Amino acid sequence: MDKKRRQIVAGNWKMNLNQRQAIELTNDINEYISDHTIPEQLKVVICPSLPYVASCAGDVWEDTKPIFGVGGQNCHTESSGAYTGETAPEMLRDVGCEYVLIGHSERRKYFNESHAFLAEKVNKALDVGLIPIFCCGEALDIREAGTHEAHVATQLRESLFHLSKENFERVIIAYEPVWAIGTGKTATPEQAQSMHAAIRQLIEQQYGKDTANSVSILYGGSCKPANAASLFSQPDVDGGLIGGASLKAESFTKLIEIMMGEMGNL
Repeated sequence: MDKKRRQIVAGNWKMNLNQRQAIELTNDINEYISDHTIPEQLKVVICPSLPYVASCAGDVWEDTKPIFGVGGQNCHTESSGAYTGETAPEMLRDVGCEYVLIGHSERRKYFNESHAFLAEKVNKALDVGLIPIFCCGEALDIREAGTHEAHVATQLRESLFHLSKENFERVIIAYEPVWAIGTGKTATPEQAQSMHAAIRQLIEQQYGKDTANSVSILYGGSCKPANAASLFSQPDVDGGLIGGASLKAESFTKLIEIMMGEMGNL
């Protein structure tokens, strides 16, 4: 696989695991990375539930840090204030986070997060040095209507395309077909590649070919060891934002192994 972009295997733990399980899983990933020759081009990321972010970030071993990073699942647009239950991006940075998920379909659905609000989150995350993993994607009715590319284009234009070229190149994009999240359904490799290519074309139209070719685009819809190779081998798929399969060391490290195989490092 000839890709110059950074390849990423990221785990979104959502609202799962207790502290003991979170720390055990973090250390199992540490051990796997420490015991294998991981290419510098590959990055492994976990996004634990908020109460365990600091513990997990603190438990990343020194020798695995160049490869292994921790992110938050959400952040607010403000640095401080009367926002009960919210977390400032500076707080995530303070406890060792490098990344933050922004715009996940569940945040859009359950918390009514608008394009404009997500744009503010992206701005704030970048301002404090976090790398946004910006999620975009369509529901089943939009896919069936054939308007999925236009729908995702709107999400990108209204939440990301205000950024300067330099800042946009710091963003990771995760395409998540909402109809494939937690349903057991998965976009076919061809469907995933088609959408990823469309996203990259949009980026090229806005920022140019060099930027389009430098931005990592992850697939985020029920990716697991059984289908990862066919997805990761697609030319515009640069890894995965993993849900259920990220909750067990065996399946998550298998995804890392599959990615290394696709990169020619096994």
